[in-house]
Amino acid sequence: MRPAPPPTPDDIQAVIDTERHREGALLPILHALQEAYGHIPEGAYPLLTATLGITRAELHGVVSFYHDFRDVPAGRHVVKVCRAEACQSVGANAMAATLLDRFGLDWHGTTPDGRVTIEPVYCLGLCACGPAAMVDGKLIGRADPAKLAAALSEPSVEEAPA
Repeated sequence: MRPAPPPTPDDIQAVIDTERHREGALLPILHALQEAYGHIPEGAYPLLTATLGITRAELHGVVSFYHDFRDVPAGRHVVKVCRAEACQSVGANAMAATLLDRFGLDWHGTTPDGRVTIEPVYCLGLCACGPAAMVDGKLIGRADPAKLAAALSEPSVEEAPA
Protein backbone atom coordinates (compact mmCIF):
# COMPACT_ATOMS: atom_id res chain seq x y z
CA MET A 1 0.00 0.00 0.00
CA ARG A 2 1.45 3.36 -1.03
CA PRO A 3 1.17 6.29 1.36
CA ALA A 4 -1.27 9.00 0.38
CA PRO A 5 0.28 12.06 -1.24
CA PRO A 6 0.68 15.04 1.06
CA PRO A 7 -2.28 17.40 1.10
CA THR A 8 -2.10 20.46 -1.11
CA PRO A 9 -2.32 23.97 0.35
CA ASP A 10 -5.82 24.23 -1.15
CA ASP A 11 -6.86 21.00 0.59
CA ILE A 12 -5.53 22.26 3.92
CA GLN A 13 -7.15 25.69 3.49
CA ALA A 14 -10.49 24.01 2.78
CA VAL A 15 -10.28 22.22 6.15
CA ILE A 16 -9.26 25.45 7.89
CA ASP A 17 -12.16 27.29 6.29
CA THR A 18 -14.70 24.82 7.66
CA GLU A 19 -13.84 25.82 11.25
CA ARG A 20 -12.36 29.34 11.04
CA HIS A 21 -15.70 31.02 11.80
CA ARG A 22 -15.83 29.52 15.30
CA GLU A 23 -14.87 31.45 18.41
CA GLY A 24 -11.50 30.13 19.55
CA ALA A 25 -11.10 28.48 16.17
CA LEU A 26 -7.55 27.16 16.59
CA LEU A 27 -8.40 23.98 18.49
CA PRO A 28 -11.37 23.04 16.27
CA ILE A 29 -9.19 23.62 13.20
CA LEU A 30 -6.36 21.50 14.61
CA HIS A 31 -8.81 18.70 15.43
CA ALA A 32 -10.27 18.89 11.92
CA LEU A 33 -6.80 18.75 10.34
CA GLN A 34 -5.82 15.79 12.49
CA GLU A 35 -9.07 14.03 11.61
CA ALA A 36 -8.53 14.67 7.91
CA TYR A 37 -4.83 13.76 7.71
CA GLY A 38 -3.98 11.80 10.86
CA HIS A 39 -1.59 14.58 11.90
CA ILE A 40 -1.07 18.33 11.57
CA PRO A 41 0.73 18.67 8.23
CA GLU A 42 3.74 20.99 8.14
CA GLY A 43 2.09 22.78 5.22
CA ALA A 44 -0.74 23.85 7.52
CA TYR A 45 1.47 26.04 9.70
CA PRO A 46 1.84 29.05 7.36
CA LEU A 47 -1.83 28.84 6.40
CA LEU A 48 -2.94 28.72 10.04
CA THR A 49 -0.74 31.61 11.11
CA ALA A 50 -1.96 33.77 8.22
CA THR A 51 -5.63 32.83 8.65
CA LEU A 52 -5.73 33.28 12.42
CA GLY A 53 -3.20 36.10 12.81
CA ILE A 54 -1.00 34.17 15.23
CA THR A 55 2.74 33.53 15.23
CA ARG A 56 4.35 30.22 14.40
CA ALA A 57 5.60 30.11 18.01
CA GLU A 58 2.04 30.47 19.34
CA LEU A 59 0.86 27.71 17.01
CA HIS A 60 3.73 25.42 17.98
CA GLY A 61 3.00 26.07 21.66
CA VAL A 62 -0.58 24.86 21.27
CA VAL A 63 0.26 21.85 19.09
CA SER A 64 3.06 20.71 21.40
CA PHE A 65 1.03 21.28 24.59
CA TYR A 66 -1.80 18.93 23.63
CA HIS A 67 -0.42 15.41 23.41
CA ASP A 68 -3.09 14.12 21.05
CA PHE A 69 -1.87 16.35 18.21
CA ARG A 70 0.79 14.78 16.02
CA ASP A 71 3.17 16.35 13.56
CA VAL A 72 3.76 13.04 11.79
CA PRO A 73 1.24 10.33 10.94
CA ALA A 74 0.66 7.61 13.53
CA GLY A 75 0.78 3.92 12.72
CA ARG A 76 -2.28 2.06 11.53
CA HIS A 77 -2.79 0.98 15.15
CA VAL A 78 -2.28 3.28 18.13
CA VAL A 79 -1.57 1.78 21.54
CA LYS A 80 -1.90 4.17 24.47
CA VAL A 81 -0.53 3.03 27.83
CA CYS A 82 -1.59 4.74 31.05
CA ARG A 83 1.34 6.25 32.93
CA ALA A 84 -0.62 7.59 35.93
CA GLU A 85 0.31 6.60 39.45
CA ALA A 86 -2.56 4.16 39.97
CA CYS A 87 -1.54 2.15 36.92
CA GLN A 88 2.15 2.41 37.76
CA SER A 89 1.43 0.90 41.16
CA VAL A 90 0.03 -2.26 39.55
CA GLY A 91 2.72 -2.89 36.96
CA ALA A 92 2.22 -0.40 34.11
CA ASN A 93 5.92 0.48 33.96
CA ALA A 94 7.01 -3.12 33.48
CA MET A 95 4.23 -3.74 30.96
CA ALA A 96 5.18 -0.61 29.02
CA ALA A 97 8.86 -1.57 29.02
CA THR A 98 7.99 -5.03 27.65
CA LEU A 99 5.75 -3.52 24.98
CA LEU A 100 8.27 -0.89 23.88
CA ASP A 101 11.02 -3.51 23.79
CA ARG A 102 8.86 -5.94 21.80
CA PHE A 103 8.33 -3.34 19.07
CA GLY A 104 11.79 -1.75 19.40
CA LEU A 105 10.29 1.67 20.06
CA ASP A 106 10.50 4.64 22.37
CA TRP A 107 7.40 6.55 23.46
CA HIS A 108 5.60 8.16 20.50
CA GLY A 109 7.49 5.85 18.16
CA THR A 110 6.05 4.05 15.17
CA THR A 111 7.28 0.75 13.81
CA PRO A 112 9.21 1.02 10.51
CA ASP A 113 6.36 -0.70 8.66
CA GLY A 114 3.90 1.90 9.99
CA ARG A 115 1.81 -0.72 11.76
CA VAL A 116 1.97 0.36 15.43
CA THR A 117 2.50 3.60 17.34
CA ILE A 118 2.90 3.53 21.12
CA GLU A 119 1.99 6.59 23.17
CA PRO A 120 1.88 7.40 26.88
CA VAL A 121 -1.29 8.83 28.40
CA TYR A 122 -1.82 10.05 31.92
CA CYS A 123 -5.20 8.59 32.77
CA LEU A 124 -7.73 6.50 30.91
CA GLY A 125 -10.25 6.45 33.73
CA LEU A 126 -9.77 2.76 34.54
CA CYS A 127 -7.87 3.31 37.77
CA ALA A 128 -9.57 0.37 39.52
CA CYS A 129 -8.69 -1.95 36.61
CA GLY A 130 -5.07 -0.99 36.03
CA PRO A 131 -2.83 -1.21 34.34
CA ALA A 132 -4.96 0.36 31.64
CA ALA A 133 -4.33 0.72 27.93
CA MET A 134 -6.20 1.62 24.79
CA VAL A 135 -5.79 0.04 21.37
CA ASP A 136 -7.37 1.91 18.46
CA GLY A 137 -9.79 3.60 20.84
CA LYS A 138 -10.79 0.40 22.67
CA LEU A 139 -10.12 0.44 26.42
CA ILE A 140 -8.36 -2.54 27.98
CA GLY A 141 -8.35 -2.99 31.74
CA ARG A 142 -5.89 -5.20 33.61
CA ALA A 143 -3.76 -4.94 30.50
CA ASP A 144 -0.69 -7.03 29.93
CA PRO A 145 1.48 -7.62 26.87
CA ALA A 146 -0.55 -10.69 25.85
CA LYS A 147 -3.87 -8.80 25.96
CA LEU A 148 -2.37 -5.97 23.95
CA ALA A 149 -0.91 -8.36 21.37
CA ALA A 150 -4.30 -10.06 21.08
CA ALA A 151 -6.01 -6.69 20.59
CA LEU A 152 -3.57 -5.87 17.81
CA SER A 153 -4.21 -9.16 16.04
CA GLU A 154 -8.02 -9.15 16.23
CA PRO A 155 -9.60 -9.21 12.79
CA SER A 156 -11.53 -6.07 13.75
CA VAL A 157 -8.32 -4.02 13.97
CA GLU A 158 -6.33 -5.69 11.21
CA GLU A 159 -6.33 -4.20 7.78
CA ALA A 160 -8.45 -5.98 5.19
CA PRO A 161 -6.49 -8.26 2.86
CA ALA A 162 -5.41 -6.56 -0.36
